[in-house]
Amino acid sequence: DAACKNRPLDLVFIIDSSRSVRPEEFEKVKIFLSEMIDTLDVGERTTRVAVMNYASTVKVEFPLRTYFDKTSMKEAVAHIEPLSAGTMTGLAIQTAMDEVFTEEMGTRPATFNIPRVVIVVTDGRPQDQVEDVAAGARTAGIEIYAVGVGRADMQSLRAMASEPLDEHVFYVETYGVIEKLTSKFRETFCAVNVCSLGTHDCEQVCVSHGASHLCDCYEGYTLNPDKRSCSAVDMCEPGRHKCDQICVSNNGSYTCECYEGYTLNPDKTTCSATDVCAPGKHDCAQVCLSNDGSYSCDCFEGYTLNPDKKTCSAVDMCTPGRHDCEQVCVRDDLFYTCDCYQGYTLNPDKKTCSKAVTSSLVTTDESCKCEAIAALQDSVTSRLEALSTK
Repeated sequence: DAACKNRPLDLVFIIDSSRSVRPEEFEKVKIFLSEMIDTLDVGERTTRVAVMNYASTVKVEFPLRTYFDKTSMKEAVAHIEPLSAGTMTGLAIQTAMDEVFTEEMGTRPATFNIPRVVIVVTDGRPQDQVEDVAAGARTAGIEIYAVGVGRADMQSLRAMASEPLDEHVFYVETYGVIEKLTSKFRETFCAVNVCSLGTHDCEQVCVSHGASHLCDCYEGYTLNPDKRSCSAVDMCEPGRHKCDQICVSNNGSYTCECYEGYTLNPDKTTCSATDVCAPGKHDCAQVCLSNDGSYSCDCFEGYTLNPDKKTCSAVDMCTPGRHDCEQVCVRDDLFYTCDCYQGYTLNPDKKTCSKAVTSSLVTTDESCKCEAIAALQDSVTSRLEALSTK
């Protein structure tokens, strides 16, 4: 039925390329993969496909997030090379859980209700404990289909496959007829519903709900009141992000940034202060003062900060109010000394002044002579006064 499209899936093919698979048989497997891709409704919003290749080791040829068109996907399949050696099927399924079925690798969130499906193609018996690993995968919600070819061990196929086993275990005699399984898988995955036919009106995600459907949105978007279209959520609203300082909203997601003077830590959410006063990081002429991620400039003693808040000029220490000299301030480069006016002397405190005292030191002999002269002058004066009276 041309109108029948498969339901959206996150589908992972795990193909055995051990030594038992001959080169021409491996080419048949690749043809089977290409024809399976042709039957799928491949696309970012419909079915996403990943391919894993395994033997003793496991190689993820391409994850779910790589290709969303059939041409590119089939071209990548055509270039897959066999690995040879053992058959570590359990390791392959575990790798699918750990490295492929993750949102980082393109798996859609569980809230989208997109089935997660694995198709394992093998022709041998697993050389590891596949049963426990497969059980863990099924418990995690992964649906497993097991395809056995030729010498494949049916017990192992049944141990890894999901229930009901008759719908999840397939067997073909040779790789030459594996292509006939394509129609079986097409019937299995085909779902005639509104979501798979593309006749719905959901802008982003259609969720089948019985005979009807519901619309949903991708992570980072919210459903509008019309219940079909979506709007990007402001991921920088309080409580939505984990940024330590600055949140930058970006179309349904966000990135973190830091304030000036801080750098983003490797966790991409928290910030650490940088040493803004380290040499070469600031433009202060003399002193840089760090202040919680920013800085300010200052000057050495004897200098003052200029209006540009960066450079410094020497201070005149003898301007009024800057010194403590009582009388005279004498500037000396960035410092000063005190002095006194004429007739005053500087006190021991080197700041205040006292009036100078003039004293004459007279000897005893000179004192006696002075007294004699004074007495003689008094005698002569008395006699002159007496004569003038007469």
